Amino acid sequence: MSAALDVQELTTRFDTRRGTVTAVSDVSFSVDRGRIMGLVGESGSGKSVTGFSILGLIDEPGRVTGGRIMVEGTDLRSLSPDKMRSMRGRKVSMVFQDPMMTLNPVLRIGDQMAMAVRVHERMSKAKALERARDALGKVGIPSPEERLAAYPHQLSGGMRQRVAIATALLHRPAVIIADEPTTALDVSIQGQILAEVRRLADETHTAIVWITHDLAVVSSLADDICVMYAGKIVERGTAQEVIGQPRHPYTRGLLDSVPAQHPPGTHLPQIPGSTPQLSHLPSGCAFRNRCARSSGECATVPPLVRFGNHTVLCHFPEEPK
Repeated sequence: MSAALDVQELTTRFDTRRGTVTAVSDVSFSVDRGRIMGLVGESGSGKSVTGFSILGLIDEPGRVTGGRIMVEGTDLRSLSPDKMRSMRGRKVSMVFQDPMMTLNPVLRIGDQMAMAVRVHERMSKAKALERARDALGKVGIPSPEERLAAYPHQLSGGMRQRVAIATALLHRPAVIIADEPTTALDVSIQGQILAEVRRLADETHTAIVWITHDLAVVSSLADDICVMYAGKIVERGTAQEVIGQPRHPYTRGLLDSVPAQHPPGTHLPQIPGSTPQLSHLPSGCAFRNRCARSSGECATVPPLVRFGNHTVLCHFPEEPK
């Protein structure tokens, strides 16, 4: 079965006063229907830019300069702007970190969702509202008929995020890209939404790319994980492989800094330093100035090392324990 989303050698650059900056560099991954892929990394690693690049939402001075983005056999990069707009929402949707970025504060929830349906399909408003009501029910919103008449400010943050997810599901898209949609929510609401997303992926067979900085979240949600650093994917594998046997020192550092990995009251280890500026990346491995395993060889381009389907971009990947 072909992947719902297949990204190959995606490269996105931004022209700045200091020169051209490569925010996403030769990124490749694929996601099958019904599977959830976690795209993980610190702020500035290129996760969100990858998501926006897939949807064709990179504005000047940014531009996608290379690669292929296939959604169910269609190369999104080959589409005209009009055809790309028709794909958004219908074949590939996005859920943003802040639902108020997508919800109009002066329109009722039902009107907004019905409008999203009718942009792509010829349908009466009554039928569109029925579909919106059903979508709200699927994401666990109680009394969905009543919520259609509400304004966004009348709903809690968790409810608004559920509405955003329901809107993304309206056309049963092949792919949903979720950009840190639970970051601003408390832990209990976050857990409920993660459970709903897992159930929806299983029931609707939608491929989901879940962008996050939180490895604890993807460890319980994702089937596969890609770890990004300085615009590149440095480790890729199943969630069990990446969480259970991390091979890249950066992935190990992220896992070691998760509080749940340590007894209460103990000092949390940190990755030294900070993410380098993309305009001043060190030669070779971008992580080498923060890595305890670094040596002179790390000043050269690291190889892609394979452990079956588990891949690592590193000169000195960790050995299995």
